[in-house]
Amino acid sequence: MKICIFGAGAIGGYLAVELALAGHEVSAIARGAHLDAIQTNGLKLLIEGREKVARIDASDDPAAFGQQDFVICALKAHQSYAGAEMFAPLLGPDTAVVTAMNGIPWWYFYKEGGRFEGRHLDAVDAGGRQWQAIGPERAIGCVVDPACEVIAPGVIEHHEFKRFIIGEPDGSRSDRIIALSKALTNAGLEAPIRDQIRWNVWLKLWGNVCFNPISALTHATLDRITTEPRLRELCKTMMHEARAVSAALNIHIPEEMIDRRLAAAGSVIGHKMSMLQDMEKQHSMEIDALVTAVQELGRMTGVPTPTIDVVLALVQERGLQAGLYSNRT
Repeated sequence: MKICIFGAGAIGGYLAVELALAGHEVSAIARGAHLDAIQTNGLKLLIEGREKVARIDASDDPAAFGQQDFVICALKAHQSYAGAEMFAPLLGPDTAVVTAMNGIPWWYFYKEGGRFEGRHLDAVDAGGRQWQAIGPERAIGCVVDPACEVIAPGVIEHHEFKRFIIGEPDGSRSDRIIALSKALTNAGLEAPIRDQIRWNVWLKLWGNVCFNPISALTHATLDRITTEPRLRELCKTMMHEARAVSAALNIHIPEEMIDRRLAAAGSVIGHKMSMLQDMEKQHSMEIDALVTAVQELGRMTGVPTPTIDVVLALVQERGLQAGLYSNRT
């Protein structure tokens, strides 16, 4: 299959190497020194004590590759929003776009079946930019579990996990999602298909909505955030608020999953959350898809989110002062 990885950073680079070595026609959108290294030396993946190298076509111009079977978007949510029109050369009549990103996806209310059917969220898709430029009918949801890192231009290090949970917005087992799951599985990845992908989106978001902004505000690592009593209680409060919002949207996740989520996170010693990593590297911060969207959904459903509101205001101000965040909402 023809597969373009739009954003060949840590997660995108991991996917690109494994899919290319499995025999697919893989191309990648990258930029800067990372792009130069891929074009010169190929894309290198360090995984399980091994070194894998894939020679793939790479460019900063999507027009170089033409129409694809799948485009896997591994950008941050705000980067996908800013570059929505750049997807056009890659999109044929049957091209699917896999949103391998954190947070509430821009297509969330496409074929959702509830009272907000067809709405787009200002926090992740102000003005419906992606909805119009890409089209929600192309979207396949993806919840990313692997932890990877770009350790040098053109070099990706895989730390743990291989699972990419995928699902159609309408919950169907379509031909295209079955084909995608097979492609990922044959490349050595795990790709279970879920008929309620939004459930998995929210379960991961329970952690991101609190772990990420708290890390940016305190510079604490994940094990500290989830075990220090005051920070742990703050996390639980924010998780309960997010759970109430998801319940108002008919996503029901058992309350005991909160403690399980915290315990799992606490076992990861010394890990810096992505917002903290972005601050340290002077990269733009992914605040809106992870936190602002939960606040927006709370207001839409009439569910109060007082603690999330306070933490959001603080991390937005931190990002604005650092020049790493632009509030579109």
